[in-house]
Amino acid sequence: MKKSVLALAVLASVLLSAHAQNPLPSETPDEFKAPVDSFDYIKRAVMIPMRDGVKLNTVIVIPRKARNAPILLTRTPYNAADMVNHAENSQMESVLTGYDNMADVITQGGYIRVVQDVRGKYGSEGDYVMTRPMAGTPFNPTVIDHSTDAWDTIEWLSKNVPESNGKVGIIGGSYDGFLPLIALVNPHPALKVAVPMNPMVDGWRGDDWFHHGAFRQINMSYILEQVATRRNDAHWFTSHYDDYDTFIRAGSAGALARQRGVEQSGFWRKIAAHPSYDEFWQSQAVDRILARQPVTVPTLLVHSLWDAEDIYGAIAVYKAIKPNDKDNQVFMVLGPWNHGGQDGDGSKLGPIKFNSDTGLYFRQEILRPFLDRYLKDDPSPEALAAKIAPVTAFETGTNKWRALDSWPAGCVSGCVIAPATLRLAAGARLNLTNTASVPLARPAQKEAYDEYVSDPAKPVPYRQRPIAPYGYDEAKGQTWPRWLVDDQREASGRTDVLTYTTGVLSAPVKISGEPIAHLLAATSGTDADWVVKLIDVYPDQVASQPEMGGYQLMISADIFRGRYRESAATAKPIAANTPLPYRFAMPTANHVFLPGHRIMVQIQSSWFPLYDRNPQTFVQNIFYAQPADYKKATQRIYHDSYIELPLVSATVR
Repeated sequence: MKKSVLALAVLASVLLSAHAQNPLPSETPDEFKAPVDSFDYIKRAVMIPMRDGVKLNTVIVIPRKARNAPILLTRTPYNAADMVNHAENSQMESVLTGYDNMADVITQGGYIRVVQDVRGKYGSEGDYVMTRPMAGTPFNPTVIDHSTDAWDTIEWLSKNVPESNGKVGIIGGSYDGFLPLIALVNPHPALKVAVPMNPMVDGWRGDDWFHHGAFRQINMSYILEQVATRRNDAHWFTSHYDDYDTFIRAGSAGALARQRGVEQSGFWRKIAAHPSYDEFWQSQAVDRILARQPVTVPTLLVHSLWDAEDIYGAIAVYKAIKPNDKDNQVFMVLGPWNHGGQDGDGSKLGPIKFNSDTGLYFRQEILRPFLDRYLKDDPSPEALAAKIAPVTAFETGTNKWRALDSWPAGCVSGCVIAPATLRLAAGARLNLTNTASVPLARPAQKEAYDEYVSDPAKPVPYRQRPIAPYGYDEAKGQTWPRWLVDDQREASGRTDVLTYTTGVLSAPVKISGEPIAHLLAATSGTDADWVVKLIDVYPDQVASQPEMGGYQLMISADIFRGRYRESAATAKPIAANTPLPYRFAMPTANHVFLPGHRIMVQIQSSWFPLYDRNPQTFVQNIFYAQPADYKKATQRIYHDSYIELPLVSATVR
């Protein structure tokens, strides 16, 4: 037996030795060359050098038959390689169909598609800074910023892509929409058109990080994943089925940042150090930067009326740059979309139907002719003949596109926008008058008011619970992008939400522009948040769509942190139990309240967990509020309060 075992061991040793000397050949080729000759595109990856020597990863997708084709560039922190590889496919439109690509416009127009990782992200060299300040400012003493990187990129592309005509357009949404705006600061001569869509513009006043001083803590997961690693390898983890529980059990936003490792991010530390609208935020506000000089590149701003992320930016930039637009270079589109909704099917948003594919209309009837006109050497007769209005605005309610000469404007001619007053009244009523109100003053003791108790331990949810992490619902898929069209009935039934309603409308009421909240309010605390929502209440029954019966659709809504009543740059305690005026602009609307509908206003003091809780006790920095700081407060809203509506005086056509 022992001899047999020994013999087997010797044989195994001999076989192993033979295998080591004569291994089986590898079945993996030294270099795999994909058979791509049948593809209708050619893809190249290059590292483009910047003026400081840093190289940026850039992917170029060229139609195979391209000759003198224009270039359409997107600069992004979201992985250039993935953005041009949405499918393993031989067709260019298929590989581009996905996030922040207008695949139909690009392929139909014969454009060369270029997507570049910004410095510090994915395949690019250098260091990443969330929203890199402009060069030469106190917050960026270097000579490098996104405008110089855009200039250097366009310089290289215009000279090193032989299939192109040397003309470049820059396009993108959200962060990718912020970058085309910065490219306008010092535009390269080859930059012929810019299309900033849903751009992040002012992170404190009304885009990603704050709204009127209230911190958008729902974005903490984005901050972690975007900044913690080059390739977004760090992930926010789920600890509760309901996000409401995740945030309320953590305490303050600062406490949650510590628990989740977000405070390791340099950008988070900047946010926590700058809770007020100080020079850090003011110097980065893109509308302020662009207002210093005329825009010299044809620019098409794209705004979404229900943008859950950057509802402030496009309108703010338009207001900043249009007064200097002597050569008619500035255009704008307002559509009935969520954040980035113009990229896909725009026939509805949640349950709200628009009677046509508004996204397709934008891409085919506005965007493509606009790009062709400025980027093609020989634009088609259709592109030249296309009448692109200075402002193209979708009118919700009537579901019609309006071609306008400016914004805000109710019509091309024959109408006027004038302030109207939507005043709070006893019995939860709203009174609409076609006259502007006088500024609010402190009322006499007998002045009427309504009140509610705001309890930080039970903040008002911003949408119906349970609030799935990232807005994801197994049955409905990703729902966060469309939460602004959620039915508001859930809030209107709470005792800590005041609700005021007009009677049933007998005639249409059209508004175009920004509603402005004028509150006369008092709190028993020393700080408070005020949330105001302007709502279209549908008839009790809608025969064509029964689920819309009594639906409460937000048309415009926002939050204001009371400590900034006197100055956005300096937080101050609120005098307790003292009626004080608060005034703040709400997001732009272009809406018709139809006959048979009613107008509603809701007022509350929390919007959770979208925004962090106000302790209602003044502390220097709410990010570091302690559990004992969070206290109930009695909030009084006086009937002198009103919403100033940008009312269109003409009959709706």
